[in-house]
Amino acid sequence: MYNISISEEVSNAINSSSPVVALESTIISHGMPYPNNVETACEVEDIIRSYGATPATIAIIKGVIKVGLSKQELIYLGKCGTEVTKVSRRDISAVVASKLDGATTVSATMIIARKAGINIFATGGIGGVHRGGELSLDISADLQELSRTPVMVVCSGVKSILDIGRTREYLETMGVCVCGYNTFDFPAFYNSVSGYKVDYNIDARLGADILNTNQQLNLNSGIVVGVPVPPSYEMDRAVIDQAISNAIDNQHKLNIVGKDITPYLLSAISKATEGASLATNIHLIKNNAGVAAQIAVEYAKLIKNEQR
Repeated sequence: MYNISISEEVSNAINSSSPVVALESTIISHGMPYPNNVETACEVEDIIRSYGATPATIAIIKGVIKVGLSKQELIYLGKCGTEVTKVSRRDISAVVASKLDGATTVSATMIIARKAGINIFATGGIGGVHRGGELSLDISADLQELSRTPVMVVCSGVKSILDIGRTREYLETMGVCVCGYNTFDFPAFYNSVSGYKVDYNIDARLGADILNTNQQLNLNSGIVVGVPVPPSYEMDRAVIDQAISNAIDNQHKLNIVGKDITPYLLSAISKATEGASLATNIHLIKNNAGVAAQIAVEYAKLIKNEQR
């Protein structure tokens, strides 16, 4: 039977019912360039620790599923970049069996976090229905995973390169509870408002209560918590919309498809905005990590009270 390698720090936290926040690794290998990726990953982990929670970055290193990476492993993933396989649910078995390196997406991170006993996960933005998805059926596996894996995903909504309205409808159809952190507006990644609403407006305590209830009822579905980007890093909507539109046009001309689409678009948008979108991306990830840590702390309090 294959075992998951859990770091001592993360293992101790799980065994003592202390707060833990899972983190994905695609953000490191495919989400931003080196050394920004490693610096951001380390800062995100530090933010989670500052709230009294334990970070658990998840990846596959030479075929070994790891929950909680060392600084050396973070650097390794950051330097390898897009050479590392981008791992969704469909890729986990093949990458492990082939003893390859793998950076986990939202769906793969959810699966591994759940197996390790971690219920809260922070990321930048989840995947969704791509623009034109009603024809191409290009829909992220993240959405299916949210319907069947009971992990709370704290994010800034779906990436703005996607069709936010159709993604929101898809989540509703799949029975996924969508909450807003101190907001009724579903975030639009680079912007705090998308024009679509969430199901419930929550704070950290209510978020912990909802997660705990979801677990006790064995609903086997995930929860999305949308966190608005900090106001000082919100992008001008006209600027980011134009950059996204141009990037998507070029993506079609270059016939970039599948798992290569998102890394290409994020890179193209960063160049078009002279790095402004990357700066926003970094700050919203840090902010989301802090929110996830606060919910994890409240959740741990509930669990420990129940164990008394």
